[in-house]
Amino acid sequence: MNVDFIIVGAGSAGCILANRLSESHSVLLLEAGGKDDSWWLKLPLGFVKTYYDPRYNWMYYSEPEAEMAGRRLYAPRGKVIGGSGAINAMIHVRGQPRDFDDWEAAGNPGWGYREVLPYFKKMESHPLGETPWHGGDGPMGITPMKQGAHPMCRAYLQACQQAGYPLNEDFNGAHFEGAGIYEASIRNGKRDSSAVAYLHPALGRSRLQVETEAQVAQILFDGQQCAHGVLVRQRGQLRRFYAHREVILAAGAVDTPKLLQLSGIGAAALLARHGIALRHHLPAVGRHLQDHLCASFYFRARCKTLNDELGTWHGQLAAGMQYLFKRSGPLAMSVNQAGGFFKGSALEREPNIQLYFNPLSYTIPKDPKAKLKPDPWSGFLLAYNPCRPDSRGSIEIAAADADLPAAIRPNYLSTPKDRDEAVQGARLIRALSQAPALRALIVEEVSPAGAVTDEAGMLQFFREQAGSIYHLCGSCAMGPDAATAVVNAELKVHGVQRLRVVDASVFPNITSGNINAATMMVAEKGAAMILGEYR
Repeated sequence: MNVDFIIVGAGSAGCILANRLSESHSVLLLEAGGKDDSWWLKLPLGFVKTYYDPRYNWMYYSEPEAEMAGRRLYAPRGKVIGGSGAINAMIHVRGQPRDFDDWEAAGNPGWGYREVLPYFKKMESHPLGETPWHGGDGPMGITPMKQGAHPMCRAYLQACQQAGYPLNEDFNGAHFEGAGIYEASIRNGKRDSSAVAYLHPALGRSRLQVETEAQVAQILFDGQQCAHGVLVRQRGQLRRFYAHREVILAAGAVDTPKLLQLSGIGAAALLARHGIALRHHLPAVGRHLQDHLCASFYFRARCKTLNDELGTWHGQLAAGMQYLFKRSGPLAMSVNQAGGFFKGSALEREPNIQLYFNPLSYTIPKDPKAKLKPDPWSGFLLAYNPCRPDSRGSIEIAAADADLPAAIRPNYLSTPKDRDEAVQGARLIRALSQAPALRALIVEEVSPAGAVTDEAGMLQFFREQAGSIYHLCGSCAMGPDAATAVVNAELKVHGVQRLRVVDASVFPNITSGNINAATMMVAEKGAAMILGEYR
């Protein structure tokens, strides 16, 4: 088969690329997972069912992390049309302007905040309509969760004010700092992933073909440095597909560098170790990996929480009926309803700690066969993650075999800044829990409680309990120098023709918040650049 463009990966970025490019070019979209036709992928709260489901989730784990008590941390990745955007918690946060200004300052013209804002707006169908900060007629529905948020969220916001922090009506608006209620990629009570918003409407086009259960094993080259196709394993068969114009990798921060390495593009020493013929020495492939680490404080409450609604069969029935007939209630929202962005110290220039206020408390089971369910008492949790960690890790192939997962080494807490911010976040939550509005609702701090009484204990708690919040990025970073970056500002792979990367792996630095919106922005801007070049 010959098409203009081959896109590898039908995730948050790939679905957008497929829609935009197939408006005027022939496109083949390849997805290693299956179709997104499960009800659990449509129901906003359905992500609790896909969390440990190998049908929709690659269920990766990191290698043992030295600074995290030697633990292997869970790293779920979407294995379905829609990718990780089909199984995430749907929080829609762009990040703060400095995040993108830093991208531009790293040698990537056109990627500053003023230049990327139009692409954030382009994707949105926001209830506020067209404003300086929002788009009114984009493909993706955005739901501010203010109307349906649990009443406990008001106490959280009041506590933030009492502690001296500002409120923020719109984290994607004029200001970033403060406490507020999140927006989510939900439309009419259903998850609005990029698959739903972008890919499904384009499926009727004759120029677009989608292949599922299609694991790309290798990029094919016409000569030494010109990509012209891919080798695919699909349902027990090997197939070859060819692109007239470009091969575009959108397989994510784990599998995009893995595929490059399997294809002979990466650090020469790594490829030699696995017996892979070197096609192009590009040492930054798989380097500079970043992620957000999150830890949770658990509280027993004096009032009813979502534990009481979702922890019993009759509560689940009531929530189900409310959703079925009104498309509202807890099943129509993310459980991460409130939160915000805060300065963890008076010395911080900009917000460096993100909070999540969750009117539900639950412990994520370590056993993948166990069910994720609410705690058997009225409870809530406050979780935090540092916004811009310094630690950088790597993605490396484990063998010359596409069926084997790559070795994920995030190198968490490897810098003094990251260790300091782990303590800052814990102090922030303790301070908020003592504000009158929350203190009045708290029976006790269940965890970490008395186990943590000082800063050394806070850091140790973080080492032993924090986990990935699944924002892996940066492993094929954008930059002008082929010694330290993988793609240039046009997202073209250094030293290779007709090959681009358009996904979260190109982030020069991690953004301050949930990264799905920024990943989709990269796809919108990437598609516009590609169309501009071939128009």
